[in-house]
Amino acid sequence: MTIADRYLFPPVPTERIIKAILWPISIMMIFHKTVVLAINGDRTDDFKPVYEAALRFLNGGTVYGESYTTVEPHYLYPPSGTLLMAPIAYLDPERSRWVFLALSVVALLISAYVLTRLFGYKATSWVLPAVIFFFFLSESVTATLVYTNFNSFVLLSLVLFLWWLKAGRPWLAGIAVGLTIAVKPVLLPVLLLPLLKKGMWRALIPALGIPVLLNVIAWPLVPDTDNFMDKTFPYLRETRDYYNNSVGGLGTFYGLQPWLILLLRVMFVVMAAFCVWFLWRYYRDKDEVLWLTASSGVLLTASFLVGPLGQGYYSMLLFPLVMTVIRPGSPMRNWPAWLGVYGCMTVDIYYTIRNPRSEHLPTNWEAFGTNMDMLTVTWGWSLLLIAVFFSLLWRYLDLRAGDREPAALTVEA
Repeated sequence: MTIADRYLFPPVPTERIIKAILWPISIMMIFHKTVVLAINGDRTDDFKPVYEAALRFLNGGTVYGESYTTVEPHYLYPPSGTLLMAPIAYLDPERSRWVFLALSVVALLISAYVLTRLFGYKATSWVLPAVIFFFFLSESVTATLVYTNFNSFVLLSLVLFLWWLKAGRPWLAGIAVGLTIAVKPVLLPVLLLPLLKKGMWRALIPALGIPVLLNVIAWPLVPDTDNFMDKTFPYLRETRDYYNNSVGGLGTFYGLQPWLILLLRVMFVVMAAFCVWFLWRYYRDKDEVLWLTASSGVLLTASFLVGPLGQGYYSMLLFPLVMTVIRPGSPMRNWPAWLGVYGCMTVDIYYTIRNPRSEHLPTNWEAFGTNMDMLTVTWGWSLLLIAVFFSLLWRYLDLRAGDREPAALTVEA
């Protein structure tokens, strides 16, 4: 290469090029999702009922007096969650929402950083902007910010839980997850992981003790805990047929037979049980990060599918599982798994209104689009769990076949 060529074709490391592409795009995506979309809000507002409940709590009013017969967002946090969320009502609703959004973005960025470090990469590597880009590309993060939901803090709780489990810090891991379980118990399934790692069972003490302690403190402060026990708690246990992407929710909406819904639930539980066992048996000593992150994703995906309520923006809790694709041995290295990721994280909208000028479009096109919008998250979770299950099942069968071959060769010799 001549001196002129060095100026005309300067050598630039590939990692530097990737960072040059992803950082400006990621920053603009954060700005757009937060300052434009989230500030504008949407018809669905998860923040309003939480703020109003916190305000009533601070003023000594009833917290759980609303009717659950409507499809509007309801306040469903237990008294422990009411206690933790009460400070948001010290500001006026608009400023409180802005502060909550800002903290949500900070929680997402810290989650991206911790996840990058968990997988062994530095903050200066291309991985961090790639993780941030994927975060803010997903529908789950977009919906969480636009609806102003608590999920960003749940994701931060999850990645800190995995980080401190990996570091052998059970008390910190338990505290991280216990604070969000006190608000919403979506992370309860991952508490199986400390039981499967030697010496980490102590994480269960703060993980379960913090919600219990906060409820004990909050119970006498909430004047209508009887409403919570008589109305809210039974409602939480119901499988509603609207805004519910679980098997039970979609099955009820489409009128599936109860036996078929039960069969699907059992099938997904069996798949998840095998995946968790296989990952524990073969990966916990060889690649602890892969074991923890993949297992958490399997447990959470199964809980979304078989539980009474599964909502699309819960998919952001599967980011650790998705990121295992960069790890050798990941069950995410196949196209069906990524088709599942597309289903549960895409921002694509399929709903369409038939254009009367398009005579060649089928008359049921609008119904097709509506059903696709209803089903994408559910089939995304389902396909993701099925893909992980079969990826691990083939490995298990190959291992068994490999164990038999040496014995057969010995007999023949």
